[in-house]
Amino acid sequence: MTDSIHDMIREFILESPDNRFPDSSEPYFDAPLIGVAAADDPLFTECKIIIGDFHQTPTEILAGATSVISWVLPVTSPTRISNRQENKWPSRKWSLTRNNGENFNSILRRHVVTWVEERGFRAVAPQLSSKWRQLDDPLVGVASTWSERHAAYAAGLGTFSLNDALITERGIAHRLGSVITDMILQTTPRTAPDYRHNCLYYREGSCGACIGRCPVEALSWSGHDKTKCRAYVYDAVPEAVGKIYGVSQTGCGLCQTRVPCEAMVPPGKNRNL
Repeated sequence: MTDSIHDMIREFILESPDNRFPDSSEPYFDAPLIGVAAADDPLFTECKIIIGDFHQTPTEILAGATSVISWVLPVTSPTRISNRQENKWPSRKWSLTRNNGENFNSILRRHVVTWVEERGFRAVAPQLSSKWRQLDDPLVGVASTWSERHAAYAAGLGTFSLNDALITERGIAHRLGSVITDMILQTTPRTAPDYRHNCLYYREGSCGACIGRCPVEALSWSGHDKTKCRAYVYDAVPEAVGKIYGVSQTGCGLCQTRVPCEAMVPPGKNRNL
């Protein structure tokens, strides 16, 4: 059944007309990476400490849950190239991928839930659940009751970076999604030595390219200033280019392009690590 789910998700992403720019046949996303985490993985309980006690475990979202299906939707090369050339505002392609591509991601979530339910199991997409909410926590800043990044990390799909994003084998430029189910599936092992291994800065003390890419200095050697980043991404950028691009959510992605981890795990100085 695990292989069938992988095939179903890949086929839907590659064939769906919703995974297409409105003015061309070019897709928003390439073929996905897919992983599975056990619903009772201790990491999900640890998220209540790592993120906040408001973060929900899979079984709090779906009683009797056994598996968490997670996927990575890599942003295509033409879109990444267009955003590499920008220094202040995201490119049109990037913004359309953030807005329309994330709408497609929600369509994919619903498709996976329906597929699982048609086979006699229960399923919930946390991001679309009535239990999901976003909040501004005084201790951790902007957060939500379910982290797609931590679910993807639990499913062995990548590790975290200096800018808080997830670096996968296809890089850091992507969108993430997940579905919780009571279908018993084979889990994907986490093979990275630690939770920040794929980031050159944490692995060997080099790089930091993402710091220079941020137009509002929300990144530093100390990490990610979520408040400053959010004000730029959700207020300044949409106000500047949202109407021009015809979208309400623009994203930014400058720190995810023109960086060594844009489309892969960078090998660094010691290529054996």
